[in-house]
Amino acid sequence: MGLGDEVGRRLKQLRVDSGLSLSELARRSGVGKGTLSELEAGRRNPTLETLYALTTVLGRPLSAVLDDPPRSVGAGAAGVSGSAVTAVLIERYEDEDAATDVFRVTIAEGEPQESAAHVPRTTESLMVLSGTAVVGPPDAPTTAGPGGHAQWVADAPHIYGAPDGDVQGILFVRYPKGS
Repeated sequence: MGLGDEVGRRLKQLRVDSGLSLSELARRSGVGKGTLSELEAGRRNPTLETLYALTTVLGRPLSAVLDDPPRSVGAGAAGVSGSAVTAVLIERYEDEDAATDVFRVTIAEGEPQESAAHVPRTTESLMVLSGTAVVGPPDAPTTAGPGGHAQWVADAPHIYGAPDGDVQGILFVRYPKGS
C-alpha cells in the first residue's frame, strides 16, 4: 500500500467518523470534490496544503492521516510535500492535553510557502539544523539559523521560507485537545 492509498483510507475513515459527506468536507475545506474523491480512493497523491486544509476541518492533527512514523528517517523516507516544504513524520505523541506531531522538514529555497490556519490554539516550533529559515506570521516572521529556533501560533496563516538556500529542520506541531 503506497502513501496515497494509506492517506486516502485514513482520510475517508475520519470523514465518515465525523459524519461529513464528501460534498460537505469539500465545501468546508475548499478542496474540490473530485480531488477529495480521488484522494480517498488513493488515485491522487496529496499535497501538504491539501492535507492541512482537510485535517483542519476534521479537527485532527496532520498525523491522523499519515502513515505511522518510520523506524528510521533517511534519504528514502516518504514524506508529503507542499510548494516549498517537504515533511516526514518522525513521531507523534498524545497526552491528555494535546497531540504533537514531530516532522523532519526541508524548506526549499525560493518563494515562501504560505500555510493556512490550523485548528484553534495550535502552535508550531521549528529547530533549524542547517540553513536560515524565515517562519511564522507573514507580517512578522522570525528568522532562525543553524541551532536556532522559532515558535509561532499556527491557528492563523503562517509562512515557511528559505531565502539563502535549503533549510533542514525539526518541526513540532502541537494541537490542543478539545479544539
